[in-house]
Amino acid sequence: MPGKRTLASALRDARVSRGMSLREVERRTGIGNAHLSQLETGTIVRPEPALVWELAVLYDLDFAELLELAGRAGRGDAGGERMTVALRALGEMNAQELSEVLQFMAELKQRRSG
Repeated sequence: MPGKRTLASALRDARVSRGMSLREVERRTGIGNAHLSQLETGTIVRPEPALVWELAVLYDLDFAELLELAGRAGRGDAGGERMTVALRALGEMNAQELSEVLQFMAELKQRRSG
C-alpha cells in the first residue's frame, strides 16, 4: 500500500517526471539546490508560500494542493485562494509597481508591530 502523499514526494515526483536535476530547478527558480533537496527529503516540511508558488508554477502543479501538503492551508480554505491571486498579481507587476507594493507591505507590518 503506497504511503500518504507528502509535499516532499509531490515535489520530488514532479521534478523527476520532468527530467530535471536539482541544479536545473535552482537555475530556473533561484531556490538553492540544497534547500530544494531538504524540501524533497522532508527535512523542510513547511516552506514559505512564495517558494511553494515558484515550484508550483515551474512544475505546473496545483498551488492550493501544495499549500495543503505544506500545512499552510486546507482544501476549501479561502486563504489559499487569496494567496494564489496575490502571488499571480505580484508576478504580473513591473519593477516600479512591485517596489511600491513591497513598501506598502513594510509600512503595514510596521504599523502592526508599532
